[in-house]
Amino acid sequence: MGAGHDHGAMSMGAKHRGRLWIALAITGGIMVVQVIAGLLSNSLALLSDAGHMATDTLGIAMALAAIVAIQRSRAHPGRTFGLYRLEVLAALANTLLLFGVAILVTIESIKRFQDPPEVASLPMLVVAIVGLIANLVSLGLLRSGAKESINVRGAYFEVLGDVLGSIGVIVAAVVIMTTNWWYADPIMAIAMALFILPRAARLGRDALRILLQTAPAHIDIPTLEGGLKDLDGVTDVHDLHVWTLTSGMEVASAHLSIDDGADAADVLNRARERLRDDFDIDHATLQVEAADTEHGCDSLSY
Repeated sequence: MGAGHDHGAMSMGAKHRGRLWIALAITGGIMVVQVIAGLLSNSLALLSDAGHMATDTLGIAMALAAIVAIQRSRAHPGRTFGLYRLEVLAALANTLLLFGVAILVTIESIKRFQDPPEVASLPMLVVAIVGLIANLVSLGLLRSGAKESINVRGAYFEVLGDVLGSIGVIVAAVVIMTTNWWYADPIMAIAMALFILPRAARLGRDALRILLQTAPAHIDIPTLEGGLKDLDGVTDVHDLHVWTLTSGMEVASAHLSIDDGADAADVLNRARERLRDDFDIDHATLQVEAADTEHGCDSLSY
């Protein structure tokens, strides 16, 4: 069962890799354009959008690096679980970057409220429109992968924030062009920073759940334990652990106490089927014990 799952994960990575390369080229190119235009136009909102694009670029690059490392790691005999956790670490790094950019933009925006500088609205508007188109293309490339990989999901959320950010910059540029109200620039910059913070927090929470080996939120552990106990021949379930190795790859281990007359192989097969069919857990390590066996694992604190 484990080998089939690994092959599926590697195929998933290969499928996403081509789209990630295209998204990386788009976001990296637009980021450079936005930085130059933001400096020339003196637009903090545009520089804020460029900052988000920079985290997109780095985040997508880390996603690509993680996928390549995962695919190559299986050749190393000491990496029995591969390097699947690299994508989780990359997602956590993305979270920290997003928080950092949002905090810096907010601080600079507050400073600008005291004496808002003039902003060249026309180049700000043109570059924002180009950025919006590029972000929409990247969003379409990453959409399907975001449902399967926490790492790709991190890049997807960043690009989603940039789509709304580009719209915000367009609105701010139009306001400045029509009213010369310079406050529109720092206000929009702060709005973009505040928008991305909850999404960054959610991504970080998901990454930490995996790193701390917390049971997946969608799996009810008492129900899972009860489902194993209900199997014919099973008298007790103990030392049960369920965790996520990486996105979409749940893993479980448990000890099953069985009646003296029960067929151990049959119990194992039915237990694996229940975990797979009812809880989508394809990789499970199950130990069968006689009902009167003394459980040394009962004394373990974890």
